[in-house]
Amino acid sequence: MSDPKPTRRLIGPFNRVEGDLEVQIEIADGQVSAAWVNSPLYRGFEQILNGKDPRDALVVTPRICGICSVSQSVAAARALAQIEDVEMADNGRLATNLILACENLADHLSHFYLFFMPDFARAGYADKPWYSMIAERFTAQRGSASRELLPARAELLHTTGILAGKWPHSLALQPGGTTRAIESRERLRLQAIMLGLRRFLERTLFADRLEAVTALASQDELREWAEAHPDSDFGRFLMLADDLALHRLGRASDNFMSYGAYPTSENNSKPVFAIGTWQQGLAPLRTNAITEDISHSWMHAQRKPRHPFEGSTLPDADAEGAYSWCKAPRYDGDVMEVGALARQQVDGHPLIRELVAESGGNVRNRVIARLLEVARVLPVMEQWVQAMDIGKPFCNHGKLPEEAEGFGLVEAARGSLGHWIKVKHHRILNYQIVAPTTWNFSPRDEQDSPGALEQALAGTPIDGDGKDTVAIQHIVRSFDPCMVCTVH
Repeated sequence: MSDPKPTRRLIGPFNRVEGDLEVQIEIADGQVSAAWVNSPLYRGFEQILNGKDPRDALVVTPRICGICSVSQSVAAARALAQIEDVEMADNGRLATNLILACENLADHLSHFYLFFMPDFARAGYADKPWYSMIAERFTAQRGSASRELLPARAELLHTTGILAGKWPHSLALQPGGTTRAIESRERLRLQAIMLGLRRFLERTLFADRLEAVTALASQDELREWAEAHPDSDFGRFLMLADDLALHRLGRASDNFMSYGAYPTSENNSKPVFAIGTWQQGLAPLRTNAITEDISHSWMHAQRKPRHPFEGSTLPDADAEGAYSWCKAPRYDGDVMEVGALARQQVDGHPLIRELVAESGGNVRNRVIARLLEVARVLPVMEQWVQAMDIGKPFCNHGKLPEEAEGFGLVEAARGSLGHWIKVKHHRILNYQIVAPTTWNFSPRDEQDSPGALEQALAGTPIDGDGKDTVAIQHIVRSFDPCMVCTVH
């Protein structure tokens, strides 16, 4: 028997989420029938940059977030490199890749151990046969896993300190490379850190060689691997995902986008993770297809969706029909999901391609892709350390033109991040940023199409009064949101 009238409930603020987030859900027939995602804090970094010297972007944009400041630095540096027409020094490219990879891996590991897995130690799961083991391992602050993670995370940030001077908000990342050249003894230290990180991952997270994990190519192989490694933290997650059917939870548009991660050459012709989009098939990325819609955002002065070069950020708390400070990015008018799952899907990893073909983008697949990415990236980091040519330049220098426009694209831990800059009379005329969580947590657009999280929440089983929200917590956290970047 159907409910006589849908029930609406506001959920939030969310704990263990960077920044402020509210979700309004409509409940009918025991499930979420619709959702509206609200980013309730406005910050205004794009306005702060207007009129500044373009190089100030390297100082200001990292302050958007203390969690992913390197990603903001890299995007700003790439936008400036484009307008300066400067080539990055080879050593600088390797160092930049390492610094960015350290931040991304630290984010992935922190998300898994400190944000996502503690939800399974909730009292609501106390009747499950695995509860006591999971609670001992992953309870927030008190679980054994966090004590093992934190030293490994510290080593990732120590690497950033060696290469960039400090973390967060380093000024070492520049359009032409990095300003901190390393010496032979520092490379030896980096090699030792990489070895220690590999040891942590192979003993604790996977209980197997990284290369064996990245070689998993099918669901059958993944299932066999999980049965053979039940005492690994990845194996524990796969057991939970199977028992709770997490592959049926949180499916969004199944449209994916990646700007490509970790360039291996100046023209980025073959990055470590490929550039492109996936909409029932792989296609090249067209940056001119990116627009931002403000029809349901507390903004004004932009009647139709615009490309970021032509966009504006003018707040209007009384905008009619609005319910979020977040804009609605679209790709050719379509909702896109970004993040580790999108990167691995676009890159063509066989396991992810098979999982997505079978069940789409969902809670389980997002976490699998995130941990698979950890296993794939660390061996490449080891190669980058070895490839540095000690004694050669780490940074080239360019000259800012009086008038120009350019953009910088990067894959942050949470997905595709873009900076677009226009310069006139040596000053910033317009600066627009489209962050990963802006893509994933966008409001509706002028066609009333829900954003990725809004789509993912629809159909979620929930009790009639909306008190039991653990499934919603799993879905929200599977995207690893960073709300302070969303409302930059």
